[in-house]
Amino acid sequence: MKNIILPFVKPVTLFSVFLIIMATSCKQDEYYMDGGKSDPVFNGNMLQYLNSNAKFDTIAQIIKLAEMEDIFKKEKITFFCPTDEVVRRTIGDVRSGGLNSFLFRRGKDTIKTLSDVDPAIWRKYLSRYIYKGAFTLKDYPQLDFTLKPVHPGAFYYSLNNDLANIGVVFNSVNGVKYTGYRQLTISFLPDPSNPDRFIPAAVATSDIQPSNGVVHVLAIALGTNIGEVLTSTEANLFGFNVEFMMEVVLSK
Repeated sequence: MKNIILPFVKPVTLFSVFLIIMATSCKQDEYYMDGGKSDPVFNGNMLQYLNSNAKFDTIAQIIKLAEMEDIFKKEKITFFCPTDEVVRRTIGDVRSGGLNSFLFRRGKDTIKTLSDVDPAIWRKYLSRYIYKGAFTLKDYPQLDFTLKPVHPGAFYYSLNNDLANIGVVFNSVNGVKYTGYRQLTISFLPDPSNPDRFIPAAVATSDIQPSNGVVHVLAIALGTNIGEVLTSTEANLFGFNVEFMMEVVLSK
């Protein structure tokens, strides 16, 4: 597999998100992706699953560069997986913003291949998406963004000891609360001492089950909500915010 940034998958469209949302409104004990029902169990380990799907080609390369292949092959983990589109948006180009724009304006070499980033930096920020143990949607508590004292979700430490709030939003139907489809969400907390400052992301596809854990695929935020799940465009950046980009800039 070539270690190159392009080509990336096309950005998620509003129509694609609509299909995902409609799919998750169906029976909870069945697995859906892009509107089609399929088996949630993948016959292989997590790294094999990522390598088998074109939308994770770049993520699989980052795992290799970060020297984390054994974790994705052998350890029991839950992976809130960003798509390759997240990496594309983060790296960007000199005109449209992103990491390469920061580097170019400071007179530093831009990122031409994924290996231009220090492996330790890839490892640090990829670890934000990884949690020990295998947890499907049903294993997480309810979260209501408007009634957190009642349904707060729960706090979890990632592989790198970053803190996140994870929970399941019970959407409404015809104004009746909690009667609609369930949607998993994860919110990164940049400052654990300030839980009111969080960066939320919606899960587009949950409960993919390779042999050594569970994969939940994150959606691209197109606005402030997907259903009743709060979303932030900050979560469209690798590492959930600009910290990854700033660290790469400082390393050059």
